[in-house]
Amino acid sequence: MSGEAGEGDGSAARIPAAAPGATKATTDRARPACAPDVVHGRTGSKKADSGGPGRRTMLLNLGPQHPAMHGTLRNVLELDGERIVRANPEIGFLHTGFEKLGEHMSYNQWVTLSDRMNYLSPLNNNIGYAVACNELFGIEFPPRASCILTIMGELSRIADHIICVGLMAMDMGAFSVMLWTFVEREKLYDIFEAVTGQRMMTSYTRVGGVFRDAPPEFPAMVRNFCSKLPSVLDEIEYMLNRNPIWLGRTRGIGVITREDAIEYSLSGPVARASGLARDVRKDRPYLIYRELDFDIVTDTAGDCFARYKVRMGEMRQSLRIIEQALDRLPSGPVKVDDHKISLPPKHLVYTDMEALIHHFKNIMPGHGPRTDRGEIYSCTESPNGELGFFLVSDGTGVPYRLRVRPPSFYNYQIFPKAVEGLMISDAVAVLASLNVIAGELDR
Repeated sequence: MSGEAGEGDGSAARIPAAAPGATKATTDRARPACAPDVVHGRTGSKKADSGGPGRRTMLLNLGPQHPAMHGTLRNVLELDGERIVRANPEIGFLHTGFEKLGEHMSYNQWVTLSDRMNYLSPLNNNIGYAVACNELFGIEFPPRASCILTIMGELSRIADHIICVGLMAMDMGAFSVMLWTFVEREKLYDIFEAVTGQRMMTSYTRVGGVFRDAPPEFPAMVRNFCSKLPSVLDEIEYMLNRNPIWLGRTRGIGVITREDAIEYSLSGPVARASGLARDVRKDRPYLIYRELDFDIVTDTAGDCFARYKVRMGEMRQSLRIIEQALDRLPSGPVKVDDHKISLPPKHLVYTDMEALIHHFKNIMPGHGPRTDRGEIYSCTESPNGELGFFLVSDGTGVPYRLRVRPPSFYNYQIFPKAVEGLMISDAVAVLASLNVIAGELDR
């Protein structure tokens, strides 16, 4: 898909065949409205910082419908031949207004919108939002719900990481790896469906718990998956770690220093691959992570290969977490025992007047769980990094303000700097290693 952008003939006007759908700007085309800082770089202009007087640059629209853009992302690349002088990203093509909608929906209703942000790991969005709501309400998950959510969150992390590795490999030409990773994700989707009733848009959490308990076969399904995944990860590494094409396309490409990771507020595998050992599960434990033993996977190279290695290591750490959580899985309720917050059992709704009233007050428009006025910022470790929620309550059944801190938005900031001076095809590798999700970016 991405192709190899060679530079042997020095042609300044060649566009690699590997960029289907990309179009170059010509001298008679108006500059893109999104790229005021690139206007002097269009074909026919002279730029001293692009190789000296007389050197001409051109613009290339990479996206928003390019298959390697991992979503509706547009990048206006200023090129000197096939080398990137600067990149100007444009976002907002997938803007949905999720945050504004949160001001008109009850706390539980907004769970369904959290699925649509990072649609590769919607469970982690559900968990992050529910943790934030619990902090605002001053309540905690029951022990069984905390354990189930820890397991489901780590399974969802594996689903996200393994697809990220597979799609990154596909962009570099290793198509078989992508097929292997999709097989594993389908196995995970079977587990998600058994627990939540949905394969993708799970909408599993509620304020104070989850909407239903895990089925009896849940531990066996999870253990069966975890027992077979290590051999798949070994196969992926065997296929890629000694592949000269893969190594040439990822090592030393898109280097992000530790200082840049801090300056740009990067998080997740992108920051840890640059030597920044920060993980919200360790630094601000939630659910049952405080009780579990696992390592923060880091690297110091900061390139595409390091980000791939960190994700591979994190999947193995997730297996450690899941095994420990399964051993600790208790019995008991999965919702808080406060029917002003959680729905009463259905059989009581039909037989008990008080339960019927609680059900009505939780469900009917204009009602729902309420909390005293206040505001909180809460964060969890999603597969892409720190996923934060800023919630403000005015005492009604809907948030006064709901603000999301999405890791993709912050991680994407480094893209222009990471690709500067690289070839066109390298931009595809860098973007794949950042794992930017457009739904989370624009929300």
